[in-house]
Amino acid sequence: MNKLIYKLVLNFIVLLALQFCSIQTYSQTIFSTKEAKISLYSSAPLEDIKAQSNQGYSVIVPKSQQIAFKLAISSLVFPRPLMQEHFNENYMESEKYPYGLFKGTIVDVVDFTKDGNYTVTVKGILTLHGVAKERTIAGKIEIVNGKPSISSNFDVLCADHHIKIPSLVFKKIAEKINISVLANYNE
Repeated sequence: MNKLIYKLVLNFIVLLALQFCSIQTYSQTIFSTKEAKISLYSSAPLEDIKAQSNQGYSVIVPKSQQIAFKLAISSLVFPRPLMQEHFNENYMESEKYPYGLFKGTIVDVVDFTKDGNYTVTVKGILTLHGVAKERTIAGKIEIVNGKPSISSNFDVLCADHHIKIPSLVFKKIAEKINISVLANYNE
């Protein structure tokens, strides 16, 4: 009986060790951040609109070269509270569509084990205001001490995501919004 308990305990310890090793190996192949900086800028005849969030969540899986971003729309902070309120309630309807999402694949080969700078193209799906749209987005990946950071700058057309701009304010809001992304990842 004691030999049976001994074998069971030993098998349990071996299984735990194997599981721990696989978790360690798996975690080393994924980079993430909860502090991606995402900014938007719109230039219109009467007023420039700027907002920023440092609460973007992003994951990179080097083996498959997949990348994903998620941003709570309401986390974007504007210089004026009224502007922020109008953005969330009237344009983005952030209670109904709370997140902006992007999921894609890095087209260019990036060796995440080597420090360096890489110019990349990412193909994927950008979902804003409940509308998913295929996108090809250019960016840069820099790897320093084995940790990547990514930056990108691209435009989004409001019409592509059914974001309506009332004719009363068309001179205050541009139909094209510039998005900037900067993310520093950890394992």
